[in-house]
Amino acid sequence: EIKKAYRTLAKKYHPDINKTPEAEEKFKEINAAYEVLGDKEKKAQYDMHGDAMFGGQNFHDFARGQGAGVDINDILRQMFGEGGGFSSSGFGGGNFGGGGFRSSGFSGNPFGSGFNEPDLDISANLSIDFTTAILGGVKNVSINGETFDIKIPEGVASGQKIRAKGKGRQASGYPRGDLIITLNIQESDEYERDGDDLIKSFNIPLRSAIFGGKVTIPTLTKDITLKVPSNTKQNQKFRVKDMGSLNRKTKQKGSLYLKANIVIPK
Repeated sequence: EIKKAYRTLAKKYHPDINKTPEAEEKFKEINAAYEVLGDKEKKAQYDMHGDAMFGGQNFHDFARGQGAGVDINDILRQMFGEGGGFSSSGFGGGNFGGGGFRSSGFSGNPFGSGFNEPDLDISANLSIDFTTAILGGVKNVSINGETFDIKIPEGVASGQKIRAKGKGRQASGYPRGDLIITLNIQESDEYERDGDDLIKSFNIPLRSAIFGGKVTIPTLTKDITLKVPSNTKQNQKFRVKDMGSLNRKTKQKGSLYLKANIVIPK
């Protein structure tokens, strides 16, 4: 329990992590406390004599007076053997397995599970309709008793992930995790999707297919009037630029292909 408490506090107040002015003093105090409490003989002396064993000083004053004399390497070696300790670039080798402090945080597993930050992210799946996937929108979701809105970006596809900041699990002393949502796009009765392009069938009377004419076709965003040439064939496609799905990388929209379905009079 003493080691576990020391690990937690040492991580919290280590000057490489905690940049507050009082962190260094707290870190010295923690080391001094562990030097006593982590040693059976010294702990027995402290239990008997209290702060008197520091010449009348308390832990805080004793730690402040130690300065460079409080060597965390000695403590780490007591905990992990001769291989433990801090090197100029972070933790040394030996029982730490080569891990160390880096700009991205902890690497490896230098202090065992006690020094791993908890994974507070939550993964979930969300099914959304075809129209929302193409145009974007807002979906209301409920998870762990909390209800909130999720913004769906324009042009998403099945399997893509979106992140809801601060909607994950909570743990004392850590920022709240995120909710990571994997999207599942429902199929459409009207449209097919081919990458960034959309395909939609429309009905055209036989007379208009033979002699030409105009057809009004509803789309996801507006009604359009298509001029159909004479001698239009079954399944003939007509391209409407920039009315497909948004490519989220290029920010360009695909095309809408309208496929003729010739209706024979009964």
